[in-house]
Amino acid sequence: QVQLVESGGGLVQAGGSLSLSCAASGRTFSSYVMGWFRQAPGKEREFVAAISWNGDIISYIDSVKGRFTISRDNAKNTVNLQINSLKPEDTAVYYCAVSRRLRPTSNSAEYDYWGQGTQVTVSS
Repeated sequence: QVQLVESGGGLVQAGGSLSLSCAASGRTFSSYVMGWFRQAPGKEREFVAAISWNGDIISYIDSVKGRFTISRDNAKNTVNLQINSLKPEDTAVYYCAVSRRLRPTSNSAEYDYWGQGTQVTVSS
């Protein structure tokens, strides 16, 4: 059974940092795209970042460029999201996801596996 489990969320002040991690189990995802999405209260889920299987192609939504860094460790079957310079508008539930596509995609419909999410709350 495939499982994606996120961790690392929490409550931080604006300007702070968090390190999110997603551990995959049930199969190896070393050849798949891994990504992060987020959903704020009352809003649709939105793409945040994605990384190709070997890390050579990375994509970010414009609003997080320069502040968020996605990385992966295929030996550990994990994907991480370092989030710095947090803003109140970053408050959301953050989800990791895995896609069988060859290149990173921002389309949530193209992701096949999803975690349960971890809450990130940024206070002003």
